[in-house]
Amino acid sequence: MSIGNSPEDERPFENEHVEPDREEDRPSIGRALQQARIAAGLTVDDVSSATRVRMNIVHAIEVDDFTPCGGDVYARGHIRTLAKAVHLDPEPLIAQYGDEHGGRPAPTPAAPLFEAERIRPERRGPNWTAAMVAAIVVVIGFVGFTMFQGDDSGNEANVAEGSTPSDSASPTTKTKKPAAPEPEPSDSAIAAVPQDKVTVRVSAVDDESWIAAKDHNGRMIFDGLLKQGDTKTFQDSSKVQLVIGDAGAIDLFVNGKKIEENFQPGSVERLTYTKGDPEAG
Repeated sequence: MSIGNSPEDERPFENEHVEPDREEDRPSIGRALQQARIAAGLTVDDVSSATRVRMNIVHAIEVDDFTPCGGDVYARGHIRTLAKAVHLDPEPLIAQYGDEHGGRPAPTPAAPLFEAERIRPERRGPNWTAAMVAAIVVVIGFVGFTMFQGDDSGNEANVAEGSTPSDSASPTTKTKKPAAPEPEPSDSAIAAVPQDKVTVRVSAVDDESWIAAKDHNGRMIFDGLLKQGDTKTFQDSSKVQLVIGDAGAIDLFVNGKKIEENFQPGSVERLTYTKGDPEAG
C-alpha cells in the first residue's frame, strides 16, 4: 500500500480565494449601446452611415466618453439616435445619463451636432421681390400724397381770394375730379404665406436650440444656434429639411399653421416639410 495523496487531494480547490465577480446592476450607457449593436449584427460603420454620426463619436460613446459630443444636450441627442439605430429604448439610457451627469443640462454654446452635415452657408443674394413690393408701395403713396396736397392748395387759394365756388367757376373752366388713389397693399397681403412655396418658421420659446435647415437641393440655408426668443423663417419652392437639436424648446409653424407635436426636451428631431404640409407633416 503506497502512501501519498489521493486523486481527490491533487485536484485544485475550486473557488478557493476567488472573489465573486462584482458587476454593476446595470451596464454603462456605452456598454449597453455596444452590446445592442453587436447583437443586431451591425458594425460601427453601419451605425455611423445610418445615423450620420461620425465614427469617432460612436467609438467614444461606446467607451462612455461624451466629450466629443460638445455638450450635454448633444450627448443626449446622440444617445437617443444611436439607441434607435440598434433597436434599444432610448429613455432608460437618457435617464441614466441624467443620473450620472446631473439632470437636464444648462444651455451650451453652439457645437457641431452632426459634423458630416456642417457646410458653410452660401451667400444669399438680395431679395428683389421684397424690394419691388416696397418700391411700388412708395410710388403709390407718393402719387396719392401729391394729389391730396394739390387739392388742398387749390382750395386754400380760393378761400384766400374770398371767392365762392359759383364766382370762381367760368364757362370755359372744367372742374377736374380727383382720381381715387389706388389702395395700398395691406401688411397682411404682403406677409401672406405664398401658396406655391413651403414656408417654415421656427421660434425658440423655452430655451435655445441648435438648428440646421436645407432647401430641396440639399444646400444648407441656415446652421447655428437659435437663442431663446429668436425666430427664423425658411422658404423654398418645394421642400425644407430641418435638424433640431432641442425640439422640446421650439415652436414650429409650417405654411402658417402650428405643428402640434409633443416633442420632448433635449430630443433631436429630423423633419421635412413640403407645400402640402402640415397635413402631411
